[in-house]
Amino acid sequence: MENTYIGKKAVVIGGTTGMGLAVANALLARGAEVLLTGRNENNLAAVSKGLGARAHVVRSDIANMTEIDALGTQVEEKLGRVDFVFINAGVGILEPFGSVTEATFDQTFNINTKGAFFTTQRLLPLVRDGGSFVFTSSIADGRGTPGMSIYAGSKAALRAFAQVLAAELLPRRIRVNVVSPGFIKTPTMGAAGLSEVERATFEQLGDRITPMQRHGTVEEVAQAVLFLAFDATFTTGTTLFVDGGLAQGLTPPRL
Repeated sequence: MENTYIGKKAVVIGGTTGMGLAVANALLARGAEVLLTGRNENNLAAVSKGLGARAHVVRSDIANMTEIDALGTQVEEKLGRVDFVFINAGVGILEPFGSVTEATFDQTFNINTKGAFFTTQRLLPLVRDGGSFVFTSSIADGRGTPGMSIYAGSKAALRAFAQVLAAELLPRRIRVNVVSPGFIKTPTMGAAGLSEVERATFEQLGDRITPMQRHGTVEEVAQAVLFLAFDATFTTGTTLFVDGGLAQGLTPPRL
């Protein structure tokens, strides 16, 4: 693969599995130096073994303000100034509106919204002028999908933060964009706590309602993220859907 990112430095928050790991792998394959974070010890150990010398794998909990501050120090020590930050860590818990507890609400917003906001705030001084941020949202942030009230709200808030940040960073030429995946083939399928049977049913649903009639791959999401990160040089404050046409209301051929 062509080494198009030689000399570039990037941070991937939530980079030890799924879409985040795919982005980290793509960056490394093209010559970048990458710091990636996670909090699952098994995932951290697995990726630490195989990513090479240009990868810095760091344990960090996006929901912990002390660890967010420490992460900023680690990024500065290991990378100095960076060109790109991918805010990807998130959690999705499917619950009917009436069953949502304060604990679920706080967990979801602490990770998806508060943690993403303050991680961005902490890393912002380390991003070079002309750099970029990409946030992972979801097509759920603009759809009335049963069972996703808290998840959708947390991601809608994140998208709003990104738009405001894009405006505020215009003087520094730092672009801020959002990638909005639909049904993507990941280890959790984007929904925590599902049984194997529930996950299989969820996957079948995704294939049925997605106009392209399949799940996307993490590599397809990574291509979209890196386009926003480096190639979309006249694009900021926008959302790129990677969803097989689902959010656009296209009709699956067999319906």
